[in-house]
Parts: sequence; C-alpha cells; structure tokens
Amino acid sequence: MDAVHTIREAVARVEVLRALTAASPAHRDAIQAIKGFQAQRFSGTYWDLLVSAEFAGAARFFLEELYSDKDYSLRDAQFARIAGGLQRFFPAQVVATAVSLAQLHVLTEELDHEMAVAWIVDVADPNTPANTALRYVRAWKRVARRDDRNRQLAEVLAVGYELNRLTHTRGLRLMLKLMRRPAMAAGVGALQSFLEAGFDTFSDMAAKGERANAFLSLIRTRESHWIDTLFDGENSSCVLALNECLKKAG
Repeated sequence: MDAVHTIREAVARVEVLRALTAASPAHRDAIQAIKGFQAQRFSGTYWDLLVSAEFAGAARFFLEELYSDKDYSLRDAQFARIAGGLQRFFPAQVVATAVSLAQLHVLTEELDHEMAVAWIVDVADPNTPANTALRYVRAWKRVARRDDRNRQLAEVLAVGYELNRLTHTRGLRLMLKLMRRPAMAAGVGALQSFLEAGFDTFSDMAAKGERANAFLSLIRTRESHWIDTLFDGENSSCVLALNECLKKAG
C-alpha cells in the first residue's frame, strides 16, 4: 500500500473513532481522562530529560506531539487533504515520516478508544474505588493487546528515527523554510510546523554527536519497562509505580 492510501485510511479510521467519541459524553470524558493521565505519566517518566540541557527539547517535542492530550484533528484534516499530493509537495524522506506518524496516530487512537470503553465500565461499577491510577491499570489489562502496545512503541521510535534521518538530508532545512509560506497557503501549516519542530529538535541533538540515538534508546527502555509492568505486575504494585511516577510530574 502506498503512502497516500496508508495516510487516508489512517485518517478515516481516526475520524470514525472521533465520531463515536463525540456521540457519547461518557466516552468523551473517559478519553480525556485517559489521555491526560498518559501525558502526566510521560512527564513523570521523563522528568529528568525534561529538565536536562541535552534532551529537554526532544522530550518536550515527544510529550507535545506524540504523548499529548491535545486535539490533533486539524493536523489530521491537513493530512487527508494533502495526501494525494504528498509525494509531490514533500521530499521522499518527509513522506516516510508522515506515513509513520499516521500509522502511530491511528493505533494510538484505537487503543485509547478501547481503554475508554473499559474505563466507562469500571466507573459504572459502584464497587470500584475512585482511584484514577487503578482504573487505568484495570482498563489496560482488560484491553490487553500486548503485541499492539509493543507495536505502538515501535511506531513512536520509527517517527523518531525518521526525524533523525531527516537531519542528515543536505539542504532539507532550507527547503522546509522555503516551503513554509506555500504550506500555509495550501492549508497544511500544522503539518509543516510539526516537521519543522521535529527537524530542529533532532538537528540540535545531531550537533552533539549520537544524542538522538541515546534519547531514542531511553524511550525504548523506559516505555518497554512500563509495558511489562502494566501487563505483568499486580494491580497494587502497578498503581504504586504509577503514583510514584506522577509525583515526579509535579
């Protein structure tokens, strides 16, 4: 399947999930709670990187663009609109990054949607303690899909490695700068901003040696640890670990 079809199918699937969420206030509240909790968990897991001189920019980029609870519907709409001309509008390396981002986005939305369904069942149970971390753990275990959680992490890393590769493409930063005005005129400013921010973030690390690979290695190690903990740990130990993590988020 080529890049155009991959991106269009991903965006279409995300739109269906958004429509289902919009039709149910309970589901919308659950999605917001889950995404907000996950963003806090990321902040706590990488608190040291977020305040470090070497990795703060990269950690903030990942938090805001990949682990955030913000609404990506504008960027998605631009993805769908530009998909047909993506391979003409952007260089091949950028197209590969866009495809990885689209694949990550649809998988994340599917998993969050299933988490929300499980979350609603948990909240509706009068015997369920009002504990956000515990509800999150139980929803995670109900949804399961361990292979897809590992694939989600692999897609996150793929986006990172693609962005890192972009920094080694001669003349690409100048090209992105020159494309800024045409991108705005074409209505793809959000996608353009994502690409520029990602390029600049990884360029800063590339200027300091193998910092990008070191950063992505930390992401792989810490996220793999959380996947294993949430699947294999007892509920009580998972809740304890999550609450300790959230304390670091501030």
